[in-house]
Amino acid sequence: MKAESLLQQAQFVCQKKGARFTKVREQVFLLLANRQGAVGAYDLLSELKELDAAAKPATIYRALDFLSKQGFVHKIESINAFIMCHHFGECDHPVQLLICDECGHVEEIQSNNFDLALRTMADANGFTITHQIVEAHGRCKNCNNV
Repeated sequence: MKAESLLQQAQFVCQKKGARFTKVREQVFLLLANRQGAVGAYDLLSELKELDAAAKPATIYRALDFLSKQGFVHKIESINAFIMCHHFGECDHPVQLLICDECGHVEEIQSNNFDLALRTMADANGFTITHQIVEAHGRCKNCNNV
């Protein structure tokens, strides 16, 4: 989906939720939407500084926190990076990420069977899952074919 369409969808979601989608948040959103794959906060900060010279680390982290809470982006904990979610209209969906250790490609997948199995095991242990991001590292099909 193109960045502008994603932005319009995000604006609609924010309006519906009553969330404030500031100019800085929109700029960071567009930086992520125009990227292929994951990016670190400081790389985003460098790009944001080209648009707003006054941007500081706190600026980018606040924007990323907002975007993450809205479900627009996912934080990839194992590589300390962020990736755009292209189907964020589905609030609180379970996230499973396939991360290629060779080229860095990140693929978001959704398996309701995996989610159900995880929740069933959690329930059996008296555990309530409030947020789920599962990260799997390996090699993508392109790197496997090399």
